[in-house]
Formats: sequence, C-alpha cells, structure tokens
Amino acid sequence: MPSFLIKSVCALLAVVSALSAGAWWYAHQPLPMQSQVIEFTVVRGAGMRQAAEAVAAAGVGVPPAALYWIARFAGKADRIVAGSYEVAKGISALELIEKIHRGELARATLMIPEGWTFRQMRAAIEAHPYLVQDTRSLADDELLTAIGARERHPEGLFYPDTYVFDRHSSALELFRQAYLAMQSQLERVWEERAADLPLSSPYDALILASIVEKETGRVEERGLVASVFANRLRIGMRLQTDPTVIYGFGDGFEGRLRRHHLQTDHDYNTYLREGLPPTPIALPGRAALQAAVRPDESEYLYFVARGDGTSEFSRNLRDHNRAVNRYQRGRGS
Repeated sequence: MPSFLIKSVCALLAVVSALSAGAWWYAHQPLPMQSQVIEFTVVRGAGMRQAAEAVAAAGVGVPPAALYWIARFAGKADRIVAGSYEVAKGISALELIEKIHRGELARATLMIPEGWTFRQMRAAIEAHPYLVQDTRSLADDELLTAIGARERHPEGLFYPDTYVFDRHSSALELFRQAYLAMQSQLERVWEERAADLPLSSPYDALILASIVEKETGRVEERGLVASVFANRLRIGMRLQTDPTVIYGFGDGFEGRLRRHHLQTDHDYNTYLREGLPPTPIALPGRAALQAAVRPDESEYLYFVARGDGTSEFSRNLRDHNRAVNRYQRGRGS
C-alpha cells in the first residue's frame, strides 16, 4: 500500500477515534436545561427520533440528532417506552436515553382515605392535575357502566388506598382499578365470614362495613362495633345509627344531627327503617370489611362515644342510658 494511503487511513482513523471520544465525553456531560425539572411526553408509536425532538422541544438543551445518534451507538434506539417523563438538572444524554429505554416514567399518587364518600373520591380524582379527565361528562351510572360494574349505585364500591400511577393516566382507569381492588378485598373477606353472620350477600357486608367505618374512632373497636349491629340484626332490632341518617340527607344536612333529622323518614333512616340501608354510606377499608364479616362475639346491643375516640358498650338500655348521661350529657354515673 502506498505510503500516502497509509497516512490517509491513519489520519481518518485518528479523526474517527477523536470524534468517538468526543461523542462519548459529550454523552456523559450534564445537559443544559431551561429549568430545574422538565417534563416531556413520548407519544405512543414514536421512535427515538421523535422522542429526541420531544426532549428538545420541552427545554432540554440537546440537538435531537445528537441524542438520536448517541442512542444508536449505545444500542438503545430500537426500544423506547411511551409515556410521560421527568428529568432534573444534571442528567446526561446517556442517562436520559436509559430512562426512555427502560420506561422510567414519571409517577403520581392519590390517597383515597377510608371513610370518604364516593362524592369526595370522585371530586379528588377529577381535580388531580396528572390524570387525563375522561369521566367528568359521565353521570354516576354511566361511569359504573364504563368500568364494567354491575351495581347501579357507586357508594362504597371503590377501595380506599394510596394509588400510584403514571402521569397523564386515564381517570377512568383509576376508577376501574379502585373498583376491582374493592371487589377483590370483598371476595376475600366474604370467604372468611363467620358461620352465623346475619348477612345474606357480600354487598350486605359492604353496607355494614361502611357503617362500621363511619361509627368507629379506634381500629381496635371495629369488631365490637360490628358485633352490636350484628346482634341487632339477629333479633330484628333497628340499627339506629346516626351516620346513615346523615348520609340520607346528602348536601341538605346542616352539620349537626337534631331530633327532627331522626324523625324524618327516608331510605337511610335506620331509626325508622328496619335492617340495613339500601347501599353503603362510605368507602370502608379492609379492617372494617373484616369486622363486618367476623364481628367480635359479644352480647352488646348499644354503644356511645366517650369523647376521646373510644366507645362505651352496653348490654341493655338501662346501662346505655347511664352511659349516655355520663359521656354525652355530663350528668355523671
């Protein structure tokens, strides 16, 4: 080979080596960013070129072509995951590519507390900034149909929990996830129910669990509270529970339960109606579900709040009235 060709090849190899070293150095340097944290979205079906353009358009200072070729040389360009991403200042091009390649999507959370009503849950979901709001136009029954629920009333059907989801997920999918979670929990506890349970279906257990949830200040008392209601159901005694009465008034409740509320007849007035109300009154958690299907064994028929989060339980009306006088009316024993 002529010497000038050898020199040319060597020079070319040196240039390629220098370029490769420079590219590798660049790939590991922190990228300039317009803000401390930048969010971008890789749309479904996009390739690495489109992803690189989305990154640059969001405010990350990297030429899309450079990001694409770094991904190609790193062997990461053929598989990227669609979704929303969040990157912080200091990230390198190679780290950013790895994030897209692995699908390290930006996440969001939403806590649904035990004892919330469906109305409260729906308001929280439909106000969440990182959910695609695709349910706001749906009536409650239409929402239930959309998630495949058989029930016609939404109360109590969704499991209270802290949900973690990809940013810009569907609100409808979150409703479906919470519904299926409750179905799973309810099926599990119903299989563990007590043999003498005075309930005829898992839905009855859900109703009772929602009452226990609203009536109990302490987790450790849920079994006893459930026993009071189970004992009443066994002997045909009315449940006489304030939370159901309050629920029945909906937005019309003024904020303090009075005698005229207890004397006003509606489907949820368990002072006037026998048996369980027609639907749950809140979203019960697992402890309340377990208490509803396996209440403690007791002879209690009454309980009253002591004012410190605990309750005083009584076997008969005389003792109960004494407890009411002591803890509610301040008349001593």
